[in-house]
Amino acid sequence: MIDYDLSRIKLVVFDVDGVLSAETITLSAEGEPLRTVNIKDGYAIQLACKKGLRVAIITGGSTKAVYKRYSGLGVTDIFMGAKNKLEVYERLLSECNISDEEVVYVGDDIPDHAVMCRVGCPCCPKDACSDIKAVSRYVCDRKGGYGVGREILEQVLKAQGKWMDDEVAFGW
Repeated sequence: MIDYDLSRIKLVVFDVDGVLSAETITLSAEGEPLRTVNIKDGYAIQLACKKGLRVAIITGGSTKAVYKRYSGLGVTDIFMGAKNKLEVYERLLSECNISDEEVVYVGDDIPDHAVMCRVGCPCCPKDACSDIKAVSRYVCDRKGGYGVGREILEQVLKAQGKWMDDEVAFGW
């Protein structure tokens, strides 16, 4: 269980590669990265969006498939090609009028470090690098790409009384 007052959380931010997809990526013949996604992550993300929890993606990658997947689940804050994730994060917080303490950030590698040192509740997959584990309040039981999003969002939604609480939870 995450040792944080998750009832305060208004925003959950995910990195993609190594968090919502596995750390190994297949490349197409054209050199396009092909990612796998976890169906249970998808369910939790769309439910969180429907329940009013703001979900964002901040990734260094930039592919149409990533945008299509997460926008299709209801995520409106999708930042791709992020060279400096902290700058993107600060801009997002300013636009949303949310404080660091109201944010869960889930990352797995060095580009996530600066943001994770700022947020109230930094989390990471089981296979994150040691520097990220060192600044994480919670290390997931799962590896990146294998249900990390579900593990985090389920805990947040339960803490807020929004998990399996009405008919919205039982459909897509």
